[in-house]
Amino acid sequence: MKNTRAVKFYAVIVCAVFIFGCEESLQNSHAPVHSGPIDDLVPEANRIIQEGLADTDPLIKANTIEVIAATKQIKLMPKVERLMQDDFVPVRFAAVLAVGDMEYTFAKISVKQLQKDTDENVRIAADYAMSKFGAGSKFELVRKAITSNDQTIRANAVFLLGKSGDKNSLKVLYWVLHNNDSDNKVKFQAAEAIARLGDERIYPKLWAMLISVYAEDRVMGVRAMGALGTTEAKNALITMLDDDLPEVRLIAAEQLGMLGETTGEAEVLKVFMKNLTAEMDKEEIERINTLAALAIGEIGTPGLTQFLPQLLKDESKRVRIAAAKAVIQCTKKSQAAGKTPL
Repeated sequence: MKNTRAVKFYAVIVCAVFIFGCEESLQNSHAPVHSGPIDDLVPEANRIIQEGLADTDPLIKANTIEVIAATKQIKLMPKVERLMQDDFVPVRFAAVLAVGDMEYTFAKISVKQLQKDTDENVRIAADYAMSKFGAGSKFELVRKAITSNDQTIRANAVFLLGKSGDKNSLKVLYWVLHNNDSDNKVKFQAAEAIARLGDERIYPKLWAMLISVYAEDRVMGVRAMGALGTTEAKNALITMLDDDLPEVRLIAAEQLGMLGETTGEAEVLKVFMKNLTAEMDKEEIERINTLAALAIGEIGTPGLTQFLPQLLKDESKRVRIAAAKAVIQCTKKSQAAGKTPL
């Protein structure tokens, strides 16, 4: 039997998992809540994102920065650039990563200054961003960081190499994967990075993660399969829609949605139509609603977007931020399809 302990999944951004080792959420409704155009929800989503950037919780700020980068909201990048000077490492890391991913060259001078930051995680993120600008070490400093004895630095270096698109990093990523000094999370992050770089040889390792008795392993395996994105990987993700844990099923639905598949829609609907959270504690409800919102953003069907208004009003900041991300994503998809006026 698979291990059924709860998955400790909160952060919207992946990197925060490695840098950092209330009232109850709204009850899920059985009735549709929104039938109008998705762009009607954009003002509320924008307000939530603006609030997240100013939040006192560094993880909330970091999550919000990731949402801005993921949804390519260039108009907010000046505010993100200012957060590169934040007192907290995860915020600086997320901000400089967003600047690199958006190739926001207006922040180039600020990024260059962070190459001398007191924290090595921030320094390698700055090297990543400069390399994305075409002005850095071509990720050489990031590759060197994978030999660090600090597992957090090693994990973040692996994460950055996976995002780099640089297939010259595959050799060092396989070294990390097989190195006895790498802990399990680093190895799993290396497997995902290899998958993100499109190396199909990693598939057997990812499959082994999917059939692990540990929920955390399965979650990372699901994300890695999504990153690989092959037909074989999609089929593997479909099997995870039958996992014992709703968290794993929702993440599989999200990853399938990211790959253009709506197969997981029914699993997300269960959150709202089957009272899935009825016997869960507050922490579990927050986790499920966050994952449901993230899945809605990737799947984007009308049957799911109707529930976004209640998620935007959830009492959890994490849920609201995830829902805001979903609104922006679904609006962009609708605009691209010509269904909503620009």
